[in-house]
Amino acid sequence: MALYQEQSLKMYNSMTGEKEVFKPINEGNVGMYVCGPTVYSNVHLGNCRTFISFDLVFRYLKHLGYKVRYVRNITDAGHLENDADSGEDRIAKKARLEQIEPMEVVQRYTIDFHNILQKFNNLPPSIEPTATGHIVEQIEIIKTIIEKGFAYEVNGSVYFDVKKFNETNHYGKLSGRDIDNMIANTRELAAQSDKKNPQDFALWKKAEPQHIMRWPSPWSDGFPGWHLECTVMSTKYLGEEFDIHGGGMDLKFPHHECEIAQGEAATGKNPVHYWLHANMLTLNGKKMAKSTGNNILPEEIFSGNNDVLDKPFSPNVTRFFMLQANYRSILDFSDEALKASEKGFNRLMDAYHAIDELPVSDKSSVDIKSWKQSCYDAMNDDFNSPILIAKLFDAVKMINNIKEEAATITSEDKDELQKTMSAFMFDVLGLLDKVSENNDTSDKLSSTVELLIKLRAEARNNKDFALSDQIRDQLQEMGIQLKDGKEGTTFTIK
Repeated sequence: MALYQEQSLKMYNSMTGEKEVFKPINEGNVGMYVCGPTVYSNVHLGNCRTFISFDLVFRYLKHLGYKVRYVRNITDAGHLENDADSGEDRIAKKARLEQIEPMEVVQRYTIDFHNILQKFNNLPPSIEPTATGHIVEQIEIIKTIIEKGFAYEVNGSVYFDVKKFNETNHYGKLSGRDIDNMIANTRELAAQSDKKNPQDFALWKKAEPQHIMRWPSPWSDGFPGWHLECTVMSTKYLGEEFDIHGGGMDLKFPHHECEIAQGEAATGKNPVHYWLHANMLTLNGKKMAKSTGNNILPEEIFSGNNDVLDKPFSPNVTRFFMLQANYRSILDFSDEALKASEKGFNRLMDAYHAIDELPVSDKSSVDIKSWKQSCYDAMNDDFNSPILIAKLFDAVKMINNIKEEAATITSEDKDELQKTMSAFMFDVLGLLDKVSENNDTSDKLSSTVELLIKLRAEARNNKDFALSDQIRDQLQEMGIQLKDGKEGTTFTIK
């Protein structure tokens, strides 16, 4: 029997505003789509929190024994500056400012995105499609929506007719908005003059002469609307109806609302059964924003090169910090919070490594079975990672009591304790074992010193003894002692 058949998982569905028992469309299989980044700049910490939250969801579903197809897109075209239907394409603007090709921008920041998530130990999605890789499919779905009577073409652009759609469907049901009130309270803007109503949104935009990124279509040389790509890629890889759609809270309106409308207009079906939204990350109690300077990049946390934190913090500790709040809660990032997380993380890891040395008895005074189920109960309650972490610290207390002979454990229960802690710490929460992380750091240090030894040898061969001595002396000041011998130069760390 698979674990998912033993455990009753509930998740908070943004559509209904309630926690619902999760029942996938096809038993044992889960289709999950998460809105990925627009790759025009370094991924910021708030985005990372969202992707770590859905990595937790992905990991737990896999742990329960589901076969999960996790699709997360890359937006590499069509996302305009103001998230609506006017302004410059974010990627094209960056390319223009730096005088490079748009796909150079895309490549640079896609690599950065992958590198950062890898440092956070996120599992890669099953499929990572791009908007530019699905232009043909986007054109085809626009044709379908026009044929169904829910879109219209004006001057080479195609717009979704929200008012027409709302006659038979409900635009605004995810965000709780009333379309008639929205229309009544919105003044017509010059930039929206082609639209029948201000709430209508672009499915295809005719490209202005200066617009770099453009493709041929039946309506004009142009580019797809930002909302369209997710509808196309989710349905292509997960079907017209699928289980879970995730993203940041800020995408609920208009992006996800538009996705629902496009899907229902094209297929007549409700595309998503469970909508999950991750909340925002604040910095020192204020919203993170590059414009105000109240912002920090992941690499600045890892290196310590910032004005916010007293010292560097590892990706492992930063991930642990983020998981100490439920994904639907606002989480405030601060130096004090990171320091507390680091202490807690080290305490948890030390306790886990102490399990091997615990003395065993004929009887257990600790109830491992009920503790184990309490860990599942936490995750079954809408992926409640902070409660899970609290349960893991209950295990830390048990381990310390057994070490001090204030409690007893059998060999069988000890194995179950170790196995369960490992499963939840490493497989579900996605933490890296501190020992392996330290080994990784040690390997990097060795490689760095070996490089300096090589540079010193070259300096000596070039009779640049001043540089050679400087390398040796500065390494010595850092506690790294070089020793020259017949077989070459070796080093020891004091």
